[in-house]
Amino acid sequence: MATRLLRARALLAGAVVPAVVAAVLPAATPAASAAPVLKVALVAPSAVNDLAFTQSMVAALNSLKKAYNLRVTISDNEFVVSDAANLIHQYAAEHYNLVIAHGSQYGSILQQLAPKFPKVSFAWGTAGSTFNQRNIYAYQAASNQGGYVQGYMAGMISKSHVIGVIGPIDVGDAQLYVDGFKAGVLAQDPKATVHVSFTGSFSDVSLMASAAKSYVADGADVLSGSSQSVVGAIGVAKSRNAAWFGTQWVQTSLAPKTVVSSQVYNWVPVLRQMLGRIRVGKLGGETYTINLANGGEKIDFNPGYKLPAKVKAEADKLVSEIAHGSLKVPQ
Repeated sequence: MATRLLRARALLAGAVVPAVVAAVLPAATPAASAAPVLKVALVAPSAVNDLAFTQSMVAALNSLKKAYNLRVTISDNEFVVSDAANLIHQYAAEHYNLVIAHGSQYGSILQQLAPKFPKVSFAWGTAGSTFNQRNIYAYQAASNQGGYVQGYMAGMISKSHVIGVIGPIDVGDAQLYVDGFKAGVLAQDPKATVHVSFTGSFSDVSLMASAAKSYVADGADVLSGSSQSVVGAIGVAKSRNAAWFGTQWVQTSLAPKTVVSSQVYNWVPVLRQMLGRIRVGKLGGETYTINLANGGEKIDFNPGYKLPAKVKAEADKLVSEIAHGSLKVPQ
């Protein structure tokens, strides 16, 4: 355990926010110079550079370090829940101000630990429940919104009218994204065939690739999916000349000519609210949601993909309508 904690504490020492974040994350509000240090620990199920769920939170935390005087410790690749539980307990025992358990699989851990450490703030997502605990924050993503926009685009560019979307486990933002994507496709092309499946794993790349291969074999020329395991599906899309829509982080680097766009998570609005409340002694009891309206979600278009102007214009229109509330996305 000691070795893993030392690795976690050294993991991002001196790290900078990736360049792409400049176009995604808003500038942080400067903090008062006399503000005391806040110790924040992040426990995440995948790598800090997974181009998906974990990287989105790491980038947000790094962008706020200076402004909020944070000392951030990160433990990544904690996909074994029992190991993650030990780390979360250890950080709480070391009196961290905020312990973020970045994964829906960690909820029961916080439910058990929070009453034992009433002076420590805990946060977890993507979920909506604080378990009625005064020191638990919950955060979630309205990923069905960006999913709908990208699904609508998928319906416009598909020539075969066969599209596949793959999720890990049908919970949280992954399920919302899949549902939103499918709804967007069918809103644009009611006769389209939309294949949907969940692999049952957030990390199994081979299962994601197998699902993608089966959909391409059935005629799919557009694919999408959620979780860090999408690298398997993106590889299939790249090799089979199918378009790809990403979510959680910018995935263009994996297939510069294949990725059409990515829904990017920006947790800065959520973290600002949590950190501000912790500063004044409110340790939890609230739930936050990122969406297209509050800047917590953004559609990042790949300039290397030749997307027809009319498709881009329609996507921008949908984003505006959703953000202003004139279009309600199915859940």
